[in-house]
Amino acid sequence: MSMAEFKGKVKKIEDTPFGYTVSVIGGKWKMVIIYLLAEHKVIRFNDLKRQIGAITYKTLSSQLKELEADGLVNRKEYPQVPPKVEYSLTEKAETLLPVLEGLCEWGTKNQYH
Repeated sequence: MSMAEFKGKVKKIEDTPFGYTVSVIGGKWKMVIIYLLAEHKVIRFNDLKRQIGAITYKTLSSQLKELEADGLVNRKEYPQVPPKVEYSLTEKAETLLPVLEGLCEWGTKNQYH
């Protein structure tokens, strides 16, 4: 399906495939988190926090929970003390990577123009 198929028919953007996609990956941090998980394959919470930098622990935790609820992030908890939790992308999230790659290509072409 393309955007052209919805031209003139959209009453609410969230009812479209585009709206769904934006609801799943939209916001300030979700694409950053997906990008870093794609880069590292498996990463622990504190390492992810360190890589992002400006995000709060609470925000990172809530964003990861939302991504997990949407089926994009796997959370693996190990029963040990101190607790160890690792995050990785699901197969569903892997299908988003070409889209993110396209955004990177757009940035490469347009960043300094």
